[in-house]
Amino acid sequence: MRAEDIERLVALSRPAVHPSGAWAIVATSRPSLRANRTVGQLWRVSLDDGTRTRLTGGVADRDPQLTPDGSTVVFLRDDAKGRAQAWAMRVDGGEPVQATDAPGGVREVAISPEGDRIAFTARVVEPGRYGSVEGVAPAQEPARLITRNRNLANGVGSLVGRRTHLFVAPLPALDAEPRYDRAAHPHDGAGASDDAARAPEAIQLTHGDFDHGGPAFTPDGRRVVAITARHDTRDDDLRSAVVELEADVAGGEPHIVVSSRADLSIAEARPTPDGGYVLLAQQVGPDGRDFVARNTQLFVVEHAGAHPEEVTDAESVDLGEVGSHTTVVDDGVLVQERRRGRVRLVHVTGGGSRELIGGDLEVIGHGVGEGRTVASVATPTSFGELAVLDDRGLTILTDFGAPLAEAGIVLPEEREVVGRDGAKVHGWVWLPEGEGPHPVLLNIHGGPFAQYGVHVFDEAQVAVAAGYAVVQCNPRGSAGYGRAHGVAIRQRMGTVDMHDVLDFLDGALDAHPELDRERLGIMGGSYGGYLTAWTIAHDHRFAAALVERGFLDPESFQGTSDIGWFFGGEYTGTDPELVRSQSPMAHVGQVTTPTLVVHSEQDWRCPPEQAQRYWAALKRQGVETALLLFPGEDHELTRSGQPRHRVERFEHVLRWWGKHLPTAKNHG
Repeated sequence: MRAEDIERLVALSRPAVHPSGAWAIVATSRPSLRANRTVGQLWRVSLDDGTRTRLTGGVADRDPQLTPDGSTVVFLRDDAKGRAQAWAMRVDGGEPVQATDAPGGVREVAISPEGDRIAFTARVVEPGRYGSVEGVAPAQEPARLITRNRNLANGVGSLVGRRTHLFVAPLPALDAEPRYDRAAHPHDGAGASDDAARAPEAIQLTHGDFDHGGPAFTPDGRRVVAITARHDTRDDDLRSAVVELEADVAGGEPHIVVSSRADLSIAEARPTPDGGYVLLAQQVGPDGRDFVARNTQLFVVEHAGAHPEEVTDAESVDLGEVGSHTTVVDDGVLVQERRRGRVRLVHVTGGGSRELIGGDLEVIGHGVGEGRTVASVATPTSFGELAVLDDRGLTILTDFGAPLAEAGIVLPEEREVVGRDGAKVHGWVWLPEGEGPHPVLLNIHGGPFAQYGVHVFDEAQVAVAAGYAVVQCNPRGSAGYGRAHGVAIRQRMGTVDMHDVLDFLDGALDAHPELDRERLGIMGGSYGGYLTAWTIAHDHRFAAALVERGFLDPESFQGTSDIGWFFGGEYTGTDPELVRSQSPMAHVGQVTTPTLVVHSEQDWRCPPEQAQRYWAALKRQGVETALLLFPGEDHELTRSGQPRHRVERFEHVLRWWGKHLPTAKNHG
């Protein structure tokens, strides 16, 4: 795989499954170098034979949902001003019709049980800020008076004067010829008129200095459920609550379903037909900040106001992979569990749980129809395929990953190494073509409470195609191996986690004589950038390093990062000497390894000052170094940044390795 082959990385949304189980709708998304953005459309896929038909031709149609009768699909699409809006379209034909006109853009959508209304969340901004008044440039906006910790968000920027509220609107009529902005969506079919449809008027259910998310209708359609935080310390802790609001009352009083006093950080809340609720949530303790290595659990609430009861084990089961969600079925709940580099679909009942879809894959999203369970999955050779479980067993129906396979995918070897203190370290090794000796790159993931998985990974594929062996593992601190594994680095970062990645590297070198132990590189992003910077201050075997979007100075992280007000204190502690004992910046004077520092100018998770100060320190002490800064990008550059920047980044990375670890395919 070459850098430009990122265009072949086709990901799938959560499937919207027709009640009959005959077909499902998914949204594809992939990087486009020509458009320099992520593009995608909706596809209807037969669950009998995988035959697929494209339904839309917008630039980036996403997040499809079906009305309960399966006749209409609701999805997100940007309007002519680049704001995400909800759109509706009949599945059996017709043009999409704009269903919302939210000035701040729509974030999430839920469809009513009757299929005639939607609830949605949208940002509401203070007049005069963030382009809300034409002619008022950003530099002319009023000053931002900051009084709360939670005032920034990566990918957004300042949250001052910007809250997310809850709305309800009727779905537009779809039987009349829609008025539609053809200029904004030139790829859609003929027959669309030139003027944008006027969306139905929405009712704003919530107001005030609060945020809301996760909308869902109650089974009778009379109320809307949302996740919010309204307690006094809501901007200083991670606790949240669940509320219900009357679906037809603007600014009504919310009814508490789950109080913030339950000490939960809630990711999803879904009403059940029996009047109860299911939650995906983490326990964060009485202070609301005890988040380190907290597994996401399934809870049930018998009725509004009842105490949430744990269903899954807090120590061993983690339902927290990005995009994880629940589906309530007649005899239980379907959830997605991450474990040892995989994400499986599990059916949970009062009597226990059983795996429905598993193996060498990661479930991205799921849904159910008559007699069938459907999942979007990532595999070792594809970013996204549709899988169905029925009386035939488990079948992968689609081949969206075929173009990627044509580019050449190398499958890794999975290994487990016993480390210096007896701990087992699990990971993967990619080997390039040829007899060797091959230079080796040690990759370290971010998080730290995350995991490398079995899905195809462009970073490893591009490196191995250039002649490098790639070694990566899930050291202590990672998710997917139980809470004890994840919490092991709390207030001792850079100890057993460094031992694990180095022990796994040594195990791979011992197992493969074709690997050149004298030509090693190390790289990582975010927490991986932290551990890379920490390792090269304590182990000098590496010919070169790449520190990307790193958490490099816990002291300055507080006050500059969107999560700085809680993240560093929980991971490193607050005692100044203890913090400095875990700080790469405090140990930068020990670094002699040539280091490329990579960062994005709009990264509010690990702010640019982390990279700039680290690079300046290396420069000052005479270490060979360079700082690569990407304008217009945030913390997600390597995952969802502008495609041309992603390719450019690969070019710089390979050039750095070509200089310090040349191969026959990559040399200066």
